[in-house]
Amino acid sequence: MQEHARRPRNVGSLENPDIRHEEVNPFCGDRIRIEAILDCHRRVAEIRFRGDACMISQAAGSILTEMIKGWPIEAIERLKEADLLKALEAPLRPARIKCALLPLEILQSGVASYRRLHAVS
Repeated sequence: MQEHARRPRNVGSLENPDIRHEEVNPFCGDRIRIEAILDCHRRVAEIRFRGDACMISQAAGSILTEMIKGWPIEAIERLKEADLLKALEAPLRPARIKCALLPLEILQSGVASYRRLHAVS
């Protein structure tokens, strides 16, 4: 996690993303936006994130975006909080777990919005 916190991957924005979603953690003020471009099979072809967030949220965003490249949106919907927390490979205080899970919540909300907008079942 420390490497991703120091040098996060996939930071930035995309032109014409299929998925774009942003949220704020009301407890600490972390704000993250995730954007993704899907291929013709609705798999993640490109993904970026950006935001004003703590080191844990930034690291989790970096790890999450690396982890899901190439995944279909159905697999993203099934991704569990425990899977991301395990991928962080670092113990977190209970108060910081919300920070770590913010990118996953944003991504899954973005996928749900994409499905509604495109009537994808």
